[in-house]
Amino acid sequence: MRNTAKITTAVLATGALTLGLSACGSDKDAASDTSGPLVVAASPVPHAEILTYVKDHLAQKAGLDLEVKEVTDYVTPNTSTEDGSVDANFFQTTPYLDDFNKKRGTHIVSVVDVHLEPLGLYSHKVDKAADLKSGATVAVPNDTVNEGRALQLLAANGLIKLKDGVGTTATPADITENPKKLKFKELEAATTPRSLDDVDAAVVNGNYAIEADLKPAKDALVLESAKDNPNNNLLAVKEGNEDDPRVKKLAKLLTSPEVKKFIEDTYDGAVLPSF
Repeated sequence: MRNTAKITTAVLATGALTLGLSACGSDKDAASDTSGPLVVAASPVPHAEILTYVKDHLAQKAGLDLEVKEVTDYVTPNTSTEDGSVDANFFQTTPYLDDFNKKRGTHIVSVVDVHLEPLGLYSHKVDKAADLKSGATVAVPNDTVNEGRALQLLAANGLIKLKDGVGTTATPADITENPKKLKFKELEAATTPRSLDDVDAAVVNGNYAIEADLKPAKDALVLESAKDNPNNNLLAVKEGNEDDPRVKKLAKLLTSPEVKKFIEDTYDGAVLPSF
């Protein structure tokens, strides 16, 4: 059994209360408090699994007390890191982080890149992307960056064409050519695997694909290339906490040869080390 704990409303409320009680002190004092375990919010798969491997096999020898809290959405980890409910998070890519900070006014920064989860197009109805019929419905994540990645994946494989330069900010409005007249259903990223019985195909993030027992290297109709990919998953903290010695220890362990081997042995190409 994985030695992890799910974040609950009570935990978040406790964190908020603690933060409120310490407000009379200086922010500098709060940021410099490195006592106690390093609490990291993470998506269950593969992030929490990787952290649990570190906790069980590497952390004690390195003198790191690590606590892993599983979170199943893409908002809570950053808001909890911002308000101090957790010390760090491990679930997101640089483009997603940049977009989140811009829209939410948060101050989360990257510490180290750890791995890539290739985005894939999956279907329960066709075996090849070329077999999608005219007017087929494709589910895509509805958050800005992952929707852009999904559309870029479809464009890279000739299903659509996009305006030049739109990058990961692309939306269906930026499609310039759509020969199959594909229709797009925008869903929360976590729900895209469950939509596969209701749509003709869905673009699914790597972590959610793994949770749904999809094997990206085998089951994806098309898969995001790892070459020159900016969407590596990273360890992040609130700005000012980068030099926390606990964070530095975790960053070193997450990019160790042992973790690289764990990722390669465990995920069979569905997760790729970034170091």
